This record gives sequence, structure tokens and C-alpha cells, in this order.
Amino acid sequence: MATIFSKIIDREIPAHIVAETDQFLAFLDVNPVSKGHTLVIPKKETDYIFDMDNEEYAALMLFAKLVAQAIKKVVPCTKVGIAVVGLEVPHAHVHLVPMNQVSDMNFSGPRVVMTPEEYASLAAGIRAAF
Repeated sequence: MATIFSKIIDREIPAHIVAETDQFLAFLDVNPVSKGHTLVIPKKETDYIFDMDNEEYAALMLFAKLVAQAIKKVVPCTKVGIAVVGLEVPHAHVHLVPMNQVSDMNFSGPRVVMTPEEYASLAAGIRAAF
């Protein structure tokens, strides 16, 4: 069954895409814990990230690294943190979260609210930096 992420890959659901290859997609989280919070996913549907084969997993992490470097160029932050939670959507994904302190990675805390224009501008900036 297609997940919401598969629908984003197929462009059935809009998303603020920041980077894409033939294997992977990165887009801004619609419910971010910080400005620039990005999801990185494989295009191939796999529920659990550690069920991915080694080559695909390694390639996903390398793609995530490039996306994180682009985010850091655009979003003022000390570092870009990475987290794998995997309970929200049954499709492997990593969260890239710009952070200045550990508490910025709090997925249970308040979320950042951004306008559609802010999302579009941020996505364009990260795409350009990628």
C-alpha cells in the first residue's frame, strides 16, 4: 500500500522538495521542530530503515549528508542533527533538524509555524545550495 511519502514521490501530494536523485528525495517537514527540518527518504518503499540493503542504506546516508550541508548553508544553526524515529510513516526516513542546542531535537515539543511563502523561500534556498 502506498504511503504518504510514496504519494509525495509520485507528486500526488505537494511537498517543498529540496533535493532529489533517482533513488532519494528530501523535502521540508510540514510539522517542523525547527526551521529547515527536512525529511530524507528512499524512493523505494521500505518500512524499517534497518531492513534496507547495505548499499541503499549507505547511499541514503550520503545523500542525507549532502542535504544537511545545504541546509547548514541556508539556515543559521550550529549543526544539523539527524534522527531516525520511523513510527509516524511506514516508509524509511531520516529527519534532518537544524539545531543550536540539544533541546532543538525535541519531537514532543512545540512545532514551528511557517507561512506557505516561508516554506517556498526556504525550500528554494536549500535547493540552490544543494
